[in-house]
Amino acid sequence: MTFFFQAVLIALILLSLLVFIRVIIGPAITDRIISVNILGTKVSMIIVLLSFITGQGNYVSVALIFAMIAFVATLGISKYIDHGNLT
Repeated sequence: MTFFFQAVLIALILLSLLVFIRVIIGPAITDRIISVNILGTKVSMIIVLLSFITGQGNYVSVALIFAMIAFVATLGISKYIDHGNLT
């Protein structure tokens, strides 16, 4: 069972690298914002998989907090791009 989790972990890391390339060379700012959001989600999934592989359940809470921070950051960046300020 851990072999499956390790294979999924490697696949997620490779996909995260591809998304990171999209963050860098995205044709538009909206593509970059969406890519950063996807990257945050993938990093949260990687943290949860590491939690299952190592058997330490504390990392799940860290992944949940990281996902919430990434979501709020995406909303803030989107509002800043749209309105020019955060107020």
